[in-house]
Amino acid sequence: MTGEDGLRQWTPAGVCEPEGAPATASYRSLAFSPDGQTLWGSPSCRDEGGGWESSDVLDLASGTIGAGPPWDTGIAEHPGGGLVATLASDQGATHCLFARVDQGAAPAVIRPLLRALILDCDGYETPLFSADGRHIAIRGNAYDNSVQVFEFPSLHPALATTLGDPSPGHPYPQEWLDQMEAWSRHNIAFGSRPGVLWIATPAGTLVEVDLETRQAVEHDVLTGSRSSALAATATGELLVAGSGGDLVLLSVLSGSMQTRTASRDVSRAAAIAFLEATAEIPEDCDDLETHLVLTDGIRTWEADDLAAVTSASATDPTWLQHRAAINEAQVQSE
Repeated sequence: MTGEDGLRQWTPAGVCEPEGAPATASYRSLAFSPDGQTLWGSPSCRDEGGGWESSDVLDLASGTIGAGPPWDTGIAEHPGGGLVATLASDQGATHCLFARVDQGAAPAVIRPLLRALILDCDGYETPLFSADGRHIAIRGNAYDNSVQVFEFPSLHPALATTLGDPSPGHPYPQEWLDQMEAWSRHNIAFGSRPGVLWIATPAGTLVEVDLETRQAVEHDVLTGSRSSALAATATGELLVAGSGGDLVLLSVLSGSMQTRTASRDVSRAAAIAFLEATAEIPEDCDDLETHLVLTDGIRTWEADDLAAVTSASATDPTWLQHRAAINEAQVQSE
């Protein structure tokens, strides 16, 4: 845990300051490596870390601290192992970065990969992988209640929707703001059933979304209380928190005969396929964006492609319209 008093670690022996941590450590985001032996912190609190330009990698066993790539918000582990997803956010656009993590290595180092998703604007939550590793969901954003789901490892879009009414634009009516704030920011989860996303609503219901058929079924769960959070346990049960202080654990009957062993095999194959289809960004890279191969799930851009974009339509994402306008202005000034 990090706060005004620095970094604190809870162990069976009590609360202590992790050895090697900067005395003034005050991270915005923390995550453990998959093996639990390394702590990742962002932004960097090292004297030479450059703040948001890098992150910190703390080996809990040796107390040594090193440099990691820039990231924010949180880190999600792919169930197939050896792969994580995180965000690099900016007001104009957010990159969903994928990275290799060497299993069994100490410290566990985040090695960013070339393939990345690009999302419009910022304000997203930590990415979420399905239990079988075949989908990744991202809840956002700063301007509306968006939910985007991508197939994995292809990164093809599986679902893109807005919860409630879409943004009417600035100035925002108070009625719309109240509606937007009624939705929890932590209200999506993947359970044990493959290809199904669960969404908790302000009405206290759970919406079951079949990502293949795009059909949705609503289930009454909470009475007289809005859903304030939704999560899944390691075994696939759903845990729903209500604004009235209630906590409900749900077991979902599945018609799938897929065993946990089969699910692990599927997720492992998905992770391997993704890793084999891309490569690591060079360690001496000073700017990740100059190497990333970006996709929104439909189109793909190399770094050189974006540098040449000088026009965009009103239906293009905001980040692409801004990039085109900046590039066109530079061309006109030459």
